[in-house]
Order: sequence, then structure tokens, then C-alpha cells
Amino acid sequence: MFGIVRPCSHRLGEGLKAQWMAHLCGLCLALRGDHGQFARVVTNYDGLLISVLTEAQAETATGWRRTAGPCPLRGMRTASVARGEGARLAAAVSLVLASAKVRDHVADGDGLLARRPVAGAARRVARNWGRAGERSGAAVGFDTAVLVDAVDRQLGIEALAGPGTPLPQVTEPTETATAAAFAHTAVLAGRPGNAAPLAEAGRLFGRLAHLLDAVEDQAADAASGAWNPLTATGTSRAEARRLADDALHGIRLALKDVAWGSGVSPEGRSTEGRLAHLLLAHELGRSVDRAFGTASCGHTHGPEAPHGPEAAHGPEVPHGQAGGFGSAGGFGSAGLHGPAGELATEGAFGPPTGPYAPQGPVDPNAPGNPYGGEPPRPDKRGLLAGCAVALGLCCTCKVCCAEQFEGPWSRQRREGWCRDCGDCCDCCDCCDGCECCECCACDCSC
Repeated sequence: MFGIVRPCSHRLGEGLKAQWMAHLCGLCLALRGDHGQFARVVTNYDGLLISVLTEAQAETATGWRRTAGPCPLRGMRTASVARGEGARLAAAVSLVLASAKVRDHVADGDGLLARRPVAGAARRVARNWGRAGERSGAAVGFDTAVLVDAVDRQLGIEALAGPGTPLPQVTEPTETATAAAFAHTAVLAGRPGNAAPLAEAGRLFGRLAHLLDAVEDQAADAASGAWNPLTATGTSRAEARRLADDALHGIRLALKDVAWGSGVSPEGRSTEGRLAHLLLAHELGRSVDRAFGTASCGHTHGPEAPHGPEAAHGPEVPHGQAGGFGSAGGFGSAGLHGPAGELATEGAFGPPTGPYAPQGPVDPNAPGNPYGGEPPRPDKRGLLAGCAVALGLCCTCKVCCAEQFEGPWSRQRREGWCRDCGDCCDCCDCCDGCECCECCACDCSC
């Protein structure tokens, strides 16, 4: 699964999580139903935004769900999933963009695609996906030619880009493609007045997606010699962050002009675009923080809550010192605050250190030692057994949402990727969906 908008279930809450999963499963099943089982591999988190936006603008809440049969990825449970033109448009866009991505990797000779037999098979798959996406788009009145044209122009623009080229000039084809897809959701929902603000939101989303992908891949691209827009244009990370923040602010402003529908949740509560707002206004901001290595949740409550940029993104600190790997409150340690606000950290591989840590030598095998001796480690699993366990962990979402899980091969205890997300502000739940953005001190409104 790929995409830049990857919300955590701790922040979504049960109601919005069920809606989000309905759109994710709806996209997956739309791909399977129209294009076969193999097409499901292009299911992505960003593509389901098309389905979310379409349903959020609908005048009525009926007819947008169906009950799907058991699925291994849901633990063999049935579920209510999204259906209709929104899911089919999302499938068409996902297929066309996946086709373009495969062709791009073939052209670059990445990995196994450098081998001619593999590259030939990949070209055939990309060609089939492109045709399938064109058929699906035509079925819902969307001309995918704008997406194909954007992909074709991208290669030429990248070839001409050099030091001093404005970064928005490089991201323009992606912006055009996403603007067209976002705007068509207004047509499907019967709200043509929303086309302009959604096109603007889509344009800025495309810029942000292209930009964050470049930021996350810059080091790997430099090591492999691959083309990267930031390196090629000489754009600094500070300038890239400024462009990302401007795009995020523009998306929030554009969403204010969207007229949402009168959808109702299964519990009888009015949704009115809550999921679309949370994904595009809040989770997108966390994606920016994650890409640039800053704190993933900057929402702070109380009299000392920061205002301005720190309120939305957290303080600007070097990567690895706040919210990152090996940081206090990040994946490598747990923060322990003393009465004066000083910090003692409990490292992942040793006892706490700092002014409020226990003093004196610690015998790891001493009776009553609070940190204990290292417990005996069970034998490691073999390759096939580990693969089976890894599949089960992924299908049950334990890798992401569990507090701890056992490593599939090493059998060592691992912490869930989203174990700290429960400390984040469940803004759209704590305020019951009314004035959520005021309680979270950000500059948008529901």
C-alpha cells in the first residue's frame, strides 16, 4: 500500500475509521470487479480520496454502500464498503497513474526492471492498466487523456529542468492531473459549483504529493544517481518546506468553499465532509511533518500552547531530535519528564539516563533489578514460517496499531508503528465535528 495520506486509527476514532476502511475496501473491490484480481495491487491510500470526496458532496446518504463478503485482509469478516461512481473513478485514476509509474521505472531501469525480460513484462502490464483505466474513466464520464498527457509532459519537463528552475514548474503536470480528478468528483456528486475549489485543492495536493515524494527519496536518489527534482533544481529543504506549507494552507482555504452534502453516518450523525476534511486538512499536515522529519503531531492544549507555525507543525528541530527515530517520544525511546521539565530517556537498548535516572551502577542480573536481566530469546523462525507470520501481522494491522508485537523472524518484541498516536489530538472527535480546528489551533475550519 502506498500514498502520502496514511491516517492512524487512534486519531480517526471508530466512526471515521469505519468510513475510511469502507472507501479503501470499495476502491480495492472496484478494481477487482472491473479489472480482475491482479489490478488490486494498485490500491493506494491517496486514490481513495476521490471516493471520499465524491460521497462527501452527495445530497443523500443512501445508495453509497453495500455489504461485501468475507475477505482475508479483514480477518474473514464482512464489511460495509463504498460503491458507485466515486469508487470507479478512484479505480480509473489509480490504474492510469500506476501505469505511468511502472513505465517511468522501466525507463529508468530501476532494480529488476533493468533486465529486458522483466522490463518487457512490466511494459505489457502498464499498457493493460492504462487501457483499463481509460475504459473505467469513460464509464463515469472522465477523460483520462489529461492524466496520460500530464505523464508524457513530465518526462520532457524533467529533461529541461536544471539549477534555478522553479520547483512548481516541475510539479505542474502532477498538479494538472490531480486537479482534473478532484474536480470531476463534483460532477459525479451533482455539485458543479464545487468544481473550481476542488480543482484548486487537487492542484495543490498534486504539488504536495510530488514534493513530499522528492523529499523522502532525495537521499536514496543521490545514492543511486537517480533524478530528483530537489537536487536537479538546487532547491533547499527550507524552500521545499515553505512550498509544502503554502500548498497545505491553500488546500485548507479551498476546502472552505466546498459545499458538502448531508451525509449521515450509520449511527445517525451528520458527517458533512468530516472525513474529507480530516484527511486533507489534518492528516496531510502530518504527512508533511513526517516527510521533513519534524514532530508528527504539533497540537498542544493548555495555556502554553504554541501559536503560528509551531501550532500546526511543532517546533522546527533537527531530524532525529523530536518525534523521529531514536528521539524522546519517538520510536527509539520513551520520554520521562522530571519536575523541572528536564528529560530522562529510557533507551531501547539500556536503562534510563539523565538527571532523573537512577544513580549508581546497575547489575542487570541483580534480584529485584527494575530493568531485569535480558530474558531468554526464543529460537528464530525460518524463512517460510516468518513469511506466514508477517502476512498475518499485516492482515490484522498489528504491525501498525498494536502496542507490541513479536517479530516474524527474530521473535523479538517490537513496538507498533503507531503506538504513540494515542497521544495525538482526536480533533474531529473531541469536538464532535463542530469547531474541531479551533481546539487544535490550526488555521482552517470545518
